[in-house]
Amino acid sequence: MPGSAGTAAASPDIDQLVITTIRTLAMDAVEKANSGHPGTPMALAPLAHLLYARVLRHDPRQPAWPDRDRFVLSAGHASMLLYATLFLNGYALTLEDIEQFRQWGSKTPGHPEHGHTPGVETTTGPLGQGFANAVGMAIAEAHLAALFNRPGHAIVDHRTYVIASDGDLMEGISHEAGSLAGHLGLGKLTVFYDNNHITIEGSTNLAYGDDAAARFASYGWHVQRVDDANDLAALDAAIRAAQGDPRPSMIVVRSHIAFGAPTKHDSAEAHGSPLGAEEIAGAKRFYGAPPGAFVVPAGARDQARRAVERGAALSGEWRARMDAYRAAHPADAAAFDAALSGELPAGWERALPRFTPKDGAMATRAASGKALNALAPVVQTLLGGSADLAPSTNTLLKGSADFEPGSQAGRNMHFGIREHGMAGAMNGMVLHGGVRPYGATFLVFSDYLRPSARLAALMGLPVIYVFTHDSIGLGEDGPTHQPIEQLAALRAIPNLTVIRPADATETVMAWRTALEHRTGPVALVLTRQKLPVIDRTAYAAAEGALRGGYVLAEASGAEPKLLLIGTGSEVSLCLAARELLEHDHIPTRVVSMPSVEVFARQPQPYRDAVLPPALPFRVSVEAASPFGWDRWVGDRGAAIGIEHFGASAPYERIYQEFGLTPERVAARARGLLKL
Repeated sequence: MPGSAGTAAASPDIDQLVITTIRTLAMDAVEKANSGHPGTPMALAPLAHLLYARVLRHDPRQPAWPDRDRFVLSAGHASMLLYATLFLNGYALTLEDIEQFRQWGSKTPGHPEHGHTPGVETTTGPLGQGFANAVGMAIAEAHLAALFNRPGHAIVDHRTYVIASDGDLMEGISHEAGSLAGHLGLGKLTVFYDNNHITIEGSTNLAYGDDAAARFASYGWHVQRVDDANDLAALDAAIRAAQGDPRPSMIVVRSHIAFGAPTKHDSAEAHGSPLGAEEIAGAKRFYGAPPGAFVVPAGARDQARRAVERGAALSGEWRARMDAYRAAHPADAAAFDAALSGELPAGWERALPRFTPKDGAMATRAASGKALNALAPVVQTLLGGSADLAPSTNTLLKGSADFEPGSQAGRNMHFGIREHGMAGAMNGMVLHGGVRPYGATFLVFSDYLRPSARLAALMGLPVIYVFTHDSIGLGEDGPTHQPIEQLAALRAIPNLTVIRPADATETVMAWRTALEHRTGPVALVLTRQKLPVIDRTAYAAAEGALRGGYVLAEASGAEPKLLLIGTGSEVSLCLAARELLEHDHIPTRVVSMPSVEVFARQPQPYRDAVLPPALPFRVSVEAASPFGWDRWVGDRGAAIGIEHFGASAPYERIYQEFGLTPERVAARARGLLKL
């Protein structure tokens, strides 16, 4: 099979024995857990076996070798299909792991989790996410192949395969990602659509009448149908045809949920509930399987475990190709290794621009664009773009080509107006490795991509979001575009770092933080309106922003009686309020806190030095919901923000009308001292 592992077919009887074992392990594990989804594993066991036995280029003992094929179970609720297949094929799972399905501390959680179970490429379960991740993986493969492959030396040459359910295709993210994949011509992407006609509520006819094949054909996909999920020959032929077509491929597979169950075959009852002992016994009789629980026939195990030897040969052959590449193209090989490692080049931070007040007032989105373009020639793994907003978000890499059909070495991505698909694809790009993606949109539209951002945080993926137009400061576009609750919502996601810089100098530090942070996503939150560049000869150095919060301006001549804490555009407002308070002989410290998450990670002594526990009179100022600021201002402090939607007007007028002025901040601070 071209582009596959090229393994000869086993006998029908031994194939069926492996398939039956996948089915029975799935049924037994769900039954023991009294929780899970047995129906789809029973239906798709033939496809999973075929993929791992004769299609995928994979190595169970080295599941992360770079040129492996990627398999994504977007229908993550069918996790036992994947766990049983990985176990039988020799991945680092035991039968005890299968028996501990969905239990505390097991390697077999309810939905697949990247980094938790060997062989799981991405965390899935929220429907449609795996589909979009796979599109990102295919983008990364195409980009790296275009960058590094040389005549006679194809070191990046692998495919991405997906199992998607009707639920995946109903979710909007799959429409966004599918359209993007078709436009980009990602020919090494193959999606199997499990067309079983069943959802939790019953027949798909209740809410779903799409002709998915026609829809994906309109996206520019190669579409085929296989009428019976048990027909290995038909599946094999469809895969061969997909591999030979330059377009992304969808194979619509007609399956029957809980295939073989006496009464729950083709029933919604088999979707998300254990079958029950009687139903399992009947299904095992139908399959001709032994009656006991968690029985693994030696023949099934031995046949599937042939993947270990085959995988070792495949990964070994790639290493030999890589050795030949190193000899012929040593500089390119070094660059390839560096890209895969994710390490930043030595001295990269010297490329960061410097700004002073002489540069004039500057929107932080503009400063971000300058920083990004200064970094791009040095950090060559940077690859990204926006949801059709590059001119507004300043995220175009000048002098770089676009990533498009026929020019996949380009670094400027055009994601289209597809925020959710963009973020899901970026997750897949990071999971693939070799690239550092960024994606941009307006902050208010972060709501469109929040599920993907949450999964990036859950998986610890170093994705970079560039969110501009960060507040009422965008002005005339009005309340539909003015974010209020978005900052608080993003900060509520565990392991997501949000940075809202005060000026151009802090924006540079924000990019430095984002690139150095490797254990989770980072959101840069930037202004549309111009902000003064803070004079660092009069105030603290911008490097303080690397710690999330720092003393920007100390009280004059005495210990501070008041603390003003600001982020982003409101830091300058706090500095102006400080002048008013100091004029009234009230010693006032201003703290710039661009990232509460980074600040919270600092040692307690540092945090206490910035926000002294003995100083309770604190005022935070942010042009957004004040939700969450009580942690930093305490019971005797105040949080000035906005608890209503915005308005359409020049931003200066909006700030005045909403009371975000130095005078109001100073008055609120004076009031605290009188309490």
